[in-house]
Amino acid sequence: MLLAKLKESSFSVIPIVILVVLLSYTIAPMPSWNVILFLVSAAAVIAGITLFNFGVDMSLIPIGEHIGSALVKTGKLLLIVILSFIIGVFITIAEPDLAVMAGQINGVPNTVIIIGVSVGVGLALVGAFLRVLFQIPLSYILISCYSIAFVLSCFTGKSFLSIAWESGGVTTGPIMVPFVMALGLGLASIRADKTSEEDSFGLISLCLIGPIITVLILGMFFTPSGGSAMTVPSVTSVRDIAKLFRSHFGEYTKQVAVALLPMIATFAVFQVFKLRLKLKEILKIGTGTIYTFLGLVLFLLGVNTGFLPIGYRLGSVLLKNNGPVVLILVGMVIGYFVVAAEPAVFVLKRQVEEVTEGAVSAKSMGIGLSVGVAVSVGLAMLRVVTGLSLLYFVIPGYVFALALTFVVPRLFTSIAFDSGAVASGPLAATFMLPLAIGASEAIGGNIYADAFGIVALVALTPVITLQLFGLVYAIKSKRARKEMVVPEIEDTIIELEYSFEDQEEKQEGEIAGPVEQEDKEAVYASVASDKTNEYNGKRITADFSEMEGKDG
Repeated sequence: MLLAKLKESSFSVIPIVILVVLLSYTIAPMPSWNVILFLVSAAAVIAGITLFNFGVDMSLIPIGEHIGSALVKTGKLLLIVILSFIIGVFITIAEPDLAVMAGQINGVPNTVIIIGVSVGVGLALVGAFLRVLFQIPLSYILISCYSIAFVLSCFTGKSFLSIAWESGGVTTGPIMVPFVMALGLGLASIRADKTSEEDSFGLISLCLIGPIITVLILGMFFTPSGGSAMTVPSVTSVRDIAKLFRSHFGEYTKQVAVALLPMIATFAVFQVFKLRLKLKEILKIGTGTIYTFLGLVLFLLGVNTGFLPIGYRLGSVLLKNNGPVVLILVGMVIGYFVVAAEPAVFVLKRQVEEVTEGAVSAKSMGIGLSVGVAVSVGLAMLRVVTGLSLLYFVIPGYVFALALTFVVPRLFTSIAFDSGAVASGPLAATFMLPLAIGASEAIGGNIYADAFGIVALVALTPVITLQLFGLVYAIKSKRARKEMVVPEIEDTIIELEYSFEDQEEKQEGEIAGPVEQEDKEAVYASVASDKTNEYNGKRITADFSEMEGKDG
């Protein structure tokens, strides 16, 4: 199991590592010790993602399922609303990608951004739970929420606009996605109706739009200032690299402990008053929590020590040495490989292939998602170079995606809007955003208006891609139904080519004699079941199509 997780995390990170090494020795030269720092950090990130994903399967997912089902079983709406909000806030505070993004914004306290985003997720999770309980179509809520976000975008500060739209994709990271999906499964498992499968999806999509709305409101009161908070560390030896990691280890250990504590406390309360799980399961969850803790510490250590600064430097060098066209092309290549190697995308592709019974293949969908995210990153780099507003892309994009909800199956809508969170995985906030920030500073642009928004675009294109696949599936299904051959309804005809009375023929192995009333009934029963039978060597033919049309 651990080896499988190692393989998944390696496939996520290694393509980016290879690309960075190739660029650093060709068109974007960097000092050798910076490259070594990046490689060591990449190893830490791989180990961190491996341990974290392994721990999530043992702890966060079971906790989410147990809490989700326990919430519904209480049957108390007010309690469900309050606890859903608290859980949403707690899991957002624990999200490492959010801490990474908040640390890159000068002029606004990290706490303000984290609390604002957490409140948005808490409110969104309440709405998601109520939607499932009352079976409200997801498309209605999404249309309402995105309409509010579009209106608020006209009033928030220009520099905060991109940060707000970025916060949704960043928040739905490695802790949020598995935990909330598990909550949805636990919630939907209580119901056994035909919509329970659809309702197990869609929670993530609301947790993505919720923080966008709250941070847009924050943008009316706060304005980021200055340039990027990132710097490239100066290292000239293995000792410098070791010292760098050692100096940050205690900081991230404390940060992860504080982040996970509220979630563990919530589970403990549920265990005492509601769940009462067996000791064996408690020990398993406890062990998984330790793996999750160690994985998050290594992840944050590798990301902040090497990934962010090297991504930042790479963006700057690419633009200065090669110009905008190369920057856009390299960004597209990075985007393609990031989503192609994202472990959660593997799960999503298999899921859609199973739901559509092979009508939408995992291979074709994988290519579609990779191309879509490549276009996203290319557009993000175009924004860096030209200064185009993010709204020119997100408003038409989401309007188109929301319009498609009226013509695609509901299950596709739920999966599609969740897929944005799946595609904007750990590498989006930890490598591609610093890449855009470095390029923006190199050109003298406003990093908050121009560079931020890359994760928002990465979260957008998978939504459109999957909706289009859903549209193709709907068209194929409709065409297949039309092409079905419906047999014509004919009159019921029963031809009996013999007389029941005074029949005394003998057959081999049978006793000859008159046919009694019971024998007549047996003949009719046999005809009704087989439609074509033989009785005493005589052919009896019946067409029961009309009778079947009436009786089903």
